[in-house]
Amino acid sequence: MRVAVGMSGGVDSSVTALLMKEAGYEVIGVTLRFHSIDTCFENIPLDICCSPKDVRDAALVSKKLGIPHLTFDWEKIFQERVINPFITAYSKGITPNPCALCNRDVKTAYFARYLKMVADIDKLATGHYARIEDHSSLGKVVKRATDKKRDQSYFLSLIKKEDLDLLEFPLGNMTKEKVREIARKYNLEVADKRDSQEICFLMGKSPGEYISEILGVKEGPIKHIKGKVLGKHKGIFNFTIGQRRGLGISYKEPLYVLELDAETNTVIVGEEKYLYNDTVYVKEINFHVPIEKWNSVEAQIRYRHQPVEVESIDKTSEGFKVKLKKEVRSPTPGQIIAFYEGDILLGGAVIERVKEL
Repeated sequence: MRVAVGMSGGVDSSVTALLMKEAGYEVIGVTLRFHSIDTCFENIPLDICCSPKDVRDAALVSKKLGIPHLTFDWEKIFQERVINPFITAYSKGITPNPCALCNRDVKTAYFARYLKMVADIDKLATGHYARIEDHSSLGKVVKRATDKKRDQSYFLSLIKKEDLDLLEFPLGNMTKEKVREIARKYNLEVADKRDSQEICFLMGKSPGEYISEILGVKEGPIKHIKGKVLGKHKGIFNFTIGQRRGLGISYKEPLYVLELDAETNTVIVGEEKYLYNDTVYVKEINFHVPIEKWNSVEAQIRYRHQPVEVESIDKTSEGFKVKLKKEVRSPTPGQIIAFYEGDILLGGAVIERVKEL
């Protein structure tokens, strides 16, 4: 079996390549380059996966493992499918999840299909902390990683069910400590390399700083939920639902961003009690498991949020209304809502809104 390993230059993807080779597969290391050399800097102070050094590290590890290594220049695809939608969403007061979209449209599911088509590659293995398993009645499913602190299944909830046949996640049953231990045992240069933690294309900037450089200043009012104007902002793309710091206003008690109204270019703020909601609306759900087989369902509305039980999911003329059994803090348009039954990922969707039309 011919297996490509998506290699970012980090320890996770490097150990993935090692494990696949040891398992006896014909392994090819592949790296996607999303940024031209002149937009990447070696001295960026944050842990960002983007630099030319990452590409070199992937090539060096591939050489050490004795596998071929190919680099694909996908800057244009990444710009069109991830960066441009990111800018558009923020300009509309929506907070997108670029990593989940990238997994679906670029570096994971789409890349696996591309490699199958152009190079007859059977599988794409990646360093995601998640598991793909065959279920007796549900078919192939994604499950949470054994190491719950590292679990990345949430970011895979938009991947199509049929693409699971093309993917492998060898680290799903491992801890990060075990992965580093394996890398040290085999003297891989990246064994102690720090993890990438930021959105790669922001180059260390906040989303607001990044978009301001592109769109410029877009001044508008900051209003209390009860109508009083409390100040001005320089662009709704500088804010996200639930934000408290950096509002640039003073008030008798702490205020949080409650809503971003793109039509009037208004940031609406209020007390913390207004942040909580038990209902979200989505246009469509990406089903890994047919909804008629959903039983005890939990929903997760942010990567680090605790899942909550789902009371009901009702079809509407515009999609689905998801009612939770208790209120959650800051459900945000553009973010992913992932559905689980135990460790099994049932599907996912993009939150469209929290208000009924």
